[in-house]
Amino acid sequence: MNKEPRLRFTEEERADPALERPIRKADKAAAKADKAQAKIPKKQVRQKTVDPETGKVTTKLVLEDKKKPPSKLSHAVRDTPANAAMGKIHKEIRETEQDNVGVESAHKSEEAAETGARLVREGYRSHKLKPYRKAAQAEQKLEKANVNALYQKSLRENPQLTSNPISRWQQKQTIKKEYAAAKRAGQTAGNTASTAKKTGKAAKTVKEKAQQAGAFVMRHKKGFLVVGAIFLMVCMLLNTMSSCSVLSQGIGSVISGTTYPSDDPELVAVETDYAAKETALQAEIDNIESSHPGYDEYRYDLDMIGHDPHELAAYLSAVLQGYTRQSAQTELERVFDAQYQLTLTEEVEVRYRTETRTDSQGNSYTVQVPYNYYILNVTLTSKPISSVASELLTPEQLEMYQVYRQTMGNKPLVFGGGSTNTSDSESLTGVQFVNGTRPGNQAVVDIAKSQVGNVGGQPFWSWYGFNSRVEWCACFVSWCYGQMGLSEPRFAGCQSQGIPWFQSHGQWGGRGYANIAPGDAIFFDWDLDGSADHVGLVVGTDGSRVYTVEGNSGDACKIRSYDLNYECIKGYGLMNW
Repeated sequence: MNKEPRLRFTEEERADPALERPIRKADKAAAKADKAQAKIPKKQVRQKTVDPETGKVTTKLVLEDKKKPPSKLSHAVRDTPANAAMGKIHKEIRETEQDNVGVESAHKSEEAAETGARLVREGYRSHKLKPYRKAAQAEQKLEKANVNALYQKSLRENPQLTSNPISRWQQKQTIKKEYAAAKRAGQTAGNTASTAKKTGKAAKTVKEKAQQAGAFVMRHKKGFLVVGAIFLMVCMLLNTMSSCSVLSQGIGSVISGTTYPSDDPELVAVETDYAAKETALQAEIDNIESSHPGYDEYRYDLDMIGHDPHELAAYLSAVLQGYTRQSAQTELERVFDAQYQLTLTEEVEVRYRTETRTDSQGNSYTVQVPYNYYILNVTLTSKPISSVASELLTPEQLEMYQVYRQTMGNKPLVFGGGSTNTSDSESLTGVQFVNGTRPGNQAVVDIAKSQVGNVGGQPFWSWYGFNSRVEWCACFVSWCYGQMGLSEPRFAGCQSQGIPWFQSHGQWGGRGYANIAPGDAIFFDWDLDGSADHVGLVVGTDGSRVYTVEGNSGDACKIRSYDLNYECIKGYGLMNW
């Protein structure tokens, strides 16, 4: 039986609130394991002692600390020959008992007796083995408690691991391996004494064989040098191939385990459906006064409408794994209902108005007349999908959600996530801009240019309403328009929100549109799959190239330029100033 090591902790570690509980569990498990070990029967041996004066030999029975092992031959293996013989006998009896009722009755009684005896033997043996089973179970629980205590201690010493599920998982696997290796090393050390005598006996023979082999090698040293060189080269090649294979498998498993399992068209289609729900919700709010007429006043208390597409994809991937547009609809409704709550509350106030009246004498007087004043309170509460995930997902699903969220499913641009271009911002020195017939807006361009050098996207994504960093190119463009006092266009997704707004307002120009102006939005489709991946603001054109200011270009605000016929330009959102 493998006996787990008993860990020892310092007083400082025991006083640490973060380690107190796992250490207490490890101590408790160790106590139970020791108690279970103590119940295992000890080996009884007869010990002889000789009185040196009288020469009398005395024999007594003593209990050694060495545990008495269970029988090496299990009852199933031990009883197999007897069971086989009895089975053959019973078979022969059954062949004759059809013709003899008495034989049949006696045979059934005999089988019942044998079955009872076998059950008694098995029960007796199970009872004898009970202490060993209990001890093995206790040692297994102790191993689990020890690993958890060491893991929590590691997290305490390396707090940077606590925010990353992948690092936590890798650290726990490493601790398990180190714990197993340390335990094996301890067991090996314990077995060393028992093997020392065998090693000493064989030493002389090994030495003689080595001397004979050495003499043979010296007589044929040239041949052995050639063979040795070839052998080393083969070993190096095999080792390299093995290392590369293991590395590639490890990298492949990590990447596959953190990549959205759904196809890109399905991801985009589901994102579009969710954005459509948000658009419909906004339209419902915009039309409240026409759909609910007759109120004296409408009061609005509205949270932001919008979401991070990668948070939605991470949530759905954690719940559904690979999903399609059709299979995701039920879960979309569940997320949407959890994220948004629109309530309409009617309120009636008794108010008074002053009326002038005339009495029977023709005299005028004023009176305060009560009347009902009807108010409709429109309240929209919303919360980010990250909060929804923590409420709706199981612990296992939530951990998987966090992995997908941190890696963005290894598809950061699938929803219009910006530009991966990490080169330096370009200079506008010497550029001669050619003005078109549309006036544009130089002020919004100057605001955008003033942000060049910003890294990370603050304050753009937080201004939009997100609690943490998102792919912020669209937030940057919306922020620039917002600084000009415009409430729209306001969008966080290029394909799902930005382009539909411009197209629905008749303000869209495709690639090659000749009359772009400063302040227009420019959309890009990097992989040419028909879906916009990035957006920036137009600074102007010199007749052959278009110059832009873009947020989230390598996670920074930068000035870029492109040929007017660049195939990745999807089109322009045309602003009317």
